[in-house]
Amino acid sequence: MQVRRQSETASSKGYAIAALTDAPQNILEKIVWHKEQEVADMYAAEPIELIKAKLDSISPSRDFYSKLQNAQIKPALIAEVKRASPSKGIFRKDFDPVAIAQAYERGGASCLSVLTDREFFQGGFENLQLVRQAVDLPLLCKEFIIDPYQIYLGRSHGADAVLLIAAILTDAELTSLQAIIHQLGMTALVEVHTQSELDRVLQIPDVRLIGINNRNLENFVVELEQTKILMDRLDPATRDKYLWVSESGIYSRQDLDFVQSCGAIAVLVGESLIKQENIEDAAKNLLVN
Repeated sequence: MQVRRQSETASSKGYAIAALTDAPQNILEKIVWHKEQEVADMYAAEPIELIKAKLDSISPSRDFYSKLQNAQIKPALIAEVKRASPSKGIFRKDFDPVAIAQAYERGGASCLSVLTDREFFQGGFENLQLVRQAVDLPLLCKEFIIDPYQIYLGRSHGADAVLLIAAILTDAELTSLQAIIHQLGMTALVEVHTQSELDRVLQIPDVRLIGINNRNLENFVVELEQTKILMDRLDPATRDKYLWVSESGIYSRQDLDFVQSCGAIAVLVGESLIKQENIEDAAKNLLVN
């Protein structure tokens, strides 16, 4: 898929540019267009140099990659702190990011993912900071990253890892943004959904952690089989070179066993846990039952 941009400066990076009067072709394009304006507003509100300066007082990042690799229960659980989604609306009216994160930690999660998008997922970077202060687990900044500013902002709020979505970034951007993430001592989780996206990512230097999103970001349809489809096409040497995360559509231990049999070392789970009355028990049951 190709996500157009609206910023004229994006044309030099290889993006097709949509007219200001054009309607977005899908929800992902709508989100990216909003991010372009959001990032511009961030630069205007606070120079990036000030954000970088804040990093001097931040504690060293936790090792997200090793936490997944060395998890006692496999596949390792990355439990997601999110209030809503564009396709499903609000998941939890009594949304308390700190209480949810602590319940996940008690429930056996290896790492946490915190939604920072406000417009479409009702999250925020402040949630990331609140969770960082409350738990010891490594944290993924779950954001639609299109600019270095967002990476530095995530780190300044306590992120240990950052999501990069191949569908919305060029190869050059994936390379440069990942380099910044690694320079800051964080882990980059590079996400793909299609074979063409995976083929691109396998050519990017220094990629270590790859997520297969079973949700089609154009129409939000979820098919757990997508993990198997993509991983079955890999030769053993390529598969063993990376750590693999299966994302979306995971509801039971049977689902965990399925994606683990495909080669996934970790899963990213949000909706099926966040909607449960007792989140701690839901996490425990997912991992052991």
